[in-house]
Amino acid sequence: MRRVLVINYSQTGQLNRLVSSVCAPLSNADNIQVDFLTVQPVTPYPFPWPFIRFFSIFPETVLQIPQPLQPVSVELADKYDLIILAYQVWFLSPSLPISSFLQSPLAQQLFKNTPVVTLIGCRNMWLMAQEKVKIHLERLEAKLIDNIALVDKCGSAASFLATPMWMFTGKQKAKSWLPKAGISEQDIKAASRFGDRIAQRLQADNNAITSSMLTGLQAVTIDEKLIASERVGNHSFSIWARLLYKLGPEHSLRRKFGLAVYVCFLLLLIVTVVPITALAKKLLAPLTKKRIAKQKRYFAAPSGE
Repeated sequence: MRRVLVINYSQTGQLNRLVSSVCAPLSNADNIQVDFLTVQPVTPYPFPWPFIRFFSIFPETVLQIPQPLQPVSVELADKYDLIILAYQVWFLSPSLPISSFLQSPLAQQLFKNTPVVTLIGCRNMWLMAQEKVKIHLERLEAKLIDNIALVDKCGSAASFLATPMWMFTGKQKAKSWLPKAGISEQDIKAASRFGDRIAQRLQADNNAITSSMLTGLQAVTIDEKLIASERVGNHSFSIWARLLYKLGPEHSLRRKFGLAVYVCFLLLLIVTVVPITALAKKLLAPLTKKRIAKQKRYFAAPSGE
């Protein structure tokens, strides 16, 4: 019997549907046991998000400061043949419940010497979050075998409005003139192909999984226009997160004042620096073609585009 552990935290429920699609072929296989571990914070995060509460967890999320989690209520095996780690992206970082779990004693026990498939569901930016998860996996002595990243395909400009409206109202289509936010149901359903391939590999033999299983399945798509933006954004987030964290705890007045300043700064950045950076990248594209291609190969690994 092959054993697979699925670790997941989904705030909106979208990631749960993605996990169900990927794991259906595994759950339906007679010789594969699938255990599900849902990460639960002691203090639940609301959905939809109140505007201030959403930004108030920005410092802890970016700095990956562990938060208290509920005790695990399911019986787990001592060792798994594969772990599927499913997570959302918050502020270019893994969601706070997931980063908290990855720093827990239980994670140290579960991940050690275990192959891992990461499964991401997000708007469009996940590269920096995955880099942070890689660091956690290396520290835990786990081996990243594959990465699956499904994103909102309605376009950066449209999702820039649609996704926040979903977060703050709880409605995927908050306005008639906005596209439906989130990963399309068609893409979620089609994600079962990854589960099919994983099940085939697990059933092929009893040897440890040591190489990518999902090559050729378009597990990820790298948008080269977002690489530099993510790096700049992540650097800016890190600076502001340290500053805001030093101002005081989550509900302090000093942090709220700092957050108000930060939100204004962020909006100014979006309407000025981001368009200028996009134009500069377009003009310099012929000169940076080889470097961008190398970066795309790096971020697409280990599964590839």
